[in-house]
Amino acid sequence: MKVATTSVPALERGLDVLELLNQVPEGLGISELAARLSLNKNSVFRITHTLTDRNYLERDPLTKRFRLSTKFLTLGLPQVGDVSLVEEALPFMRELRDATRETVQLGIRVGDEGVIIEQVSGLHPLRIAVDIGLRFPLHNNAPGKTLLAFQNSEEVASTIDRIPLTADTSRTITDPKVLLAECDRIRSCRYASDYAEADEGIHCVAAPITGCDENLIAVVWVSAPSKRMPKGVFSSVGKQVLQCADKIAGRLGR
Repeated sequence: MKVATTSVPALERGLDVLELLNQVPEGLGISELAARLSLNKNSVFRITHTLTDRNYLERDPLTKRFRLSTKFLTLGLPQVGDVSLVEEALPFMRELRDATRETVQLGIRVGDEGVIIEQVSGLHPLRIAVDIGLRFPLHNNAPGKTLLAFQNSEEVASTIDRIPLTADTSRTITDPKVLLAECDRIRSCRYASDYAEADEGIHCVAAPITGCDENLIAVVWVSAPSKRMPKGVFSSVGKQVLQCADKIAGRLGR
């Protein structure tokens, strides 16, 4: 007697592609996907192009690699229990924006990158502004270093071994040992700073949003032109960002 099955092979193959790409943030090409999933290239071609047409995947025009798009963020923004992270964070992000007059942003970690999920624009005519869903590295900016630092020590070390430590400015940390020491410093003072390490002329100060068991939920930060937020004010801005992070954590039930 045959046992009835409710599985849909084509859907399962599509989900396999999505789950594999979730594990490989830098993306994979059609041949790589086919080899890893033991599928023929024609099948992978149809799956990836359907998912791209529906905006679930994006394809790098140079490398031809597919990666998950930010559409997944819109399907279900982060929740802590029944509480929406973005909804609870926004009032305190606006409060921080009003205090600093600079752009305040909120992000989470997805794979080996950070992703911006919300922002409150600054009050100056010239201000930092990016698209929601922008991905950022974990080594060359304050929010990324925060997402990196607030893991357990083994995960920090393995992530540093795995991610490319590209030099984007003359101040980018590219030495793994120096980055490990920077993570120790960040955990000690509970905020991170970015001294034009990702982009010339842009500084950031970030702090972690943690849960009741001190697990990292998200990161909140202030971004500003270096002339308006010089290195000398990082400490005072760090205290403001920390207060914002703690208020958000409190609303999430910490």
